[in-house]
Amino acid sequence: MSAVSVAPSTPLPAVTKVPFGRLLLVEWRKMTDTRAGRALLIISAGMLLLAMGIVVLVAALNDNFSLGLSAWSSILTIPLSLLTPVLAIMIVTQEWGQRTNMVTFSLEPSRLRVMAAKLVAVVALALVLIAVALVCGVVGNALAAAVGGYDASWSINGEVLAWTIVQQLLYFVSAFGLAMCLLSTPFSIVVVYVDQLLLPLMVWSTLYFIFDWAADVIPFIDMGYALSPFAAGAGSVPAGADLPDVGTQQVLALICSIFLWVVVPVALGAYRVLKSEVK
Repeated sequence: MSAVSVAPSTPLPAVTKVPFGRLLLVEWRKMTDTRAGRALLIISAGMLLLAMGIVVLVAALNDNFSLGLSAWSSILTIPLSLLTPVLAIMIVTQEWGQRTNMVTFSLEPSRLRVMAAKLVAVVALALVLIAVALVCGVVGNALAAAVGGYDASWSINGEVLAWTIVQQLLYFVSAFGLAMCLLSTPFSIVVVYVDQLLLPLMVWSTLYFIFDWAADVIPFIDMGYALSPFAAGAGSVPAGADLPDVGTQQVLALICSIFLWVVVPVALGAYRVLKSEVK
């Protein structure tokens, strides 16, 4: 009886992780190379140009008007902060809403690596947009000085600029964390705009002028107010309000507000993404 010969099995190829750079590139394209992403970027660019045009027009019509580069940098970051945080939300929620997360987590089973790539892409986009706003500020400063007939001021306060950049980054990461917690595009957008726009402009500013205790309490629960003493007025404190000198209380308020609106949402959001069922 002859023995049956068995051909040796072919060894399976070694499984290698997806390079983080490739994950980052994919998440960047998901955020910018879609119809919604392109529309938001185009609208934000239009708002940026509109803000430049309004300031240049005021300079042309007002003989006593003058504006330096430092003020331009603060003004032009405002249009970008209105719509672009939605991109930080959509990079998280669009996959859960459109149920494409199964494909993403099948190609890269480590959900934390995917979310880390999304977070790095969000921070990179925020830095790019801030750089674009600064370049537009240089152009706008030159145009306003030319049409207004005054000498352009090119001095810029490095400390104020640094804190302005930090503030924008914190708002982007906060929106990202809240999106991970909620995993719903409309709900996340509502919560982010209530936190970053409606509460500071309508609620906190009213309490700030009515009650004496508000000036001590609000910075602990709102990042804009907490950052204002450090950024010398670049935050969301109402116009005409006195900014306190930076001390122990201001540092504690800044740490508490960042922990409340950045650390907690990112931590809870990461936990929910890890535990949520992929459908």
